[in-house]
Amino acid sequence: MKNQSSKSSAPIIVSTIILTSVLFLTACSSKKMAKVTPPPPTPVAPTATLAATPNVVQQGQATTLTWQTTSATETTIEGLGVVPGSGSRTLAPDRSKTFTLVAKGAGGTAEASTRVIVNPAAAQMAQPSPSEVDSLAKNLKDVFFDFNVASIRADEAPVTKNDASLLARHSEVSILVEGHCDERGSEEYNLALGASRANAVKEALIQQGVDASRINTVSYGKEKPFCTQDTEECWQQNRRDHLVVQR
Repeated sequence: MKNQSSKSSAPIIVSTIILTSVLFLTACSSKKMAKVTPPPPTPVAPTATLAATPNVVQQGQATTLTWQTTSATETTIEGLGVVPGSGSRTLAPDRSKTFTLVAKGAGGTAEASTRVIVNPAAAQMAQPSPSEVDSLAKNLKDVFFDFNVASIRADEAPVTKNDASLLARHSEVSILVEGHCDERGSEEYNLALGASRANAVKEALIQQGVDASRINTVSYGKEKPFCTQDTEECWQQNRRDHLVVQR
């Protein structure tokens, strides 16, 4: 009976050993197949660019700010507040200014800046009304000369003083001094004489305070007579400097 009991328990022991081995191998296999969780990715640092086009303007003119960022969760521009990550904005600053952009993200902060230079607007000189110009043109007097002479006569000196006084009240106006001669003499001679007469009046006006840059001269010689009769009275009218207002 003892031998028969030992024989019946042997298969049970073998089965137990096999089962234990299977469970052990399964456990080892499960450990090998377990997934490894990767570490979280390192946050990417944001980047930022900012530019102004044009970066030099006159007061009252506009410039366009253009910017671009990457890896940013919040983007701000000083003076504009929160803005999209990329974009543009047109504005007209009243003075020179540096614009600074700040881009914030999980990886840190990036900054970019640009400066806009604003030049003061040039003061606009008031323009005279048409009636004022017409009045000035009518009140400016011509200067007359003796025959074959380019110097201003003593009796004509007060005329240049009066003309200079009128021009001083209208500093925004320029004039053209036309030199004219009578018909006697060659064309070349009279052109030269007319130029000398025009320059004589120009110098007289300059000496009395009129800015030289406001005075232009031209010689017509005998090309444009004011009178066409062959008389001394007519020739006298042609020996003159005629002042023309330039608008």
